[in-house]
Amino acid sequence: MIVACPSCRQRNRVRAADLDGALRCGRCKTALTPIVAPIDADPETFDEIVAGARVPVLVDFWAAWCGPCRMAAPEVARTAAATAGRALVVKVDTERHPELAARYRVESIPNFIVLHQGRLVHQHAGAVSAADLTRWLDAAGRARRTPHGTSG
Repeated sequence: MIVACPSCRQRNRVRAADLDGALRCGRCKTALTPIVAPIDADPETFDEIVAGARVPVLVDFWAAWCGPCRMAAPEVARTAAATAGRALVVKVDTERHPELAARYRVESIPNFIVLHQGRLVHQHAGAVSAADLTRWLDAAGRARRTPHGTSG
């Protein structure tokens, strides 16, 4: 996927598997990671992130016409900033990419899913707080670190 440098705007090609590491811009050497904002995903970017991410991934299925989605957007942005380096946050516009919404049987928006190692571990329809979104990501991350995915 392509990550624009926040300093010089250079477009850097980055593997999704490396998004949780310490990456620097090829031109100016400014830090590119951790990713502190939601990533707008098309199907190719979405599949690359889901397949390659070593950290939990929160997906926000939304649409521009959806009032609750607009209300949830700041919470999603807060979550991306709060979990930078230990999770990734992805936004999928259901109007532009309905096939991604259909893949996860999204019937109402906003709709949030948490994926871990490519598997769905949590799904919730309706707006929620950044605290809830962060809690879901943290739980997925803890499950990853415990033997056999159990908590305890």
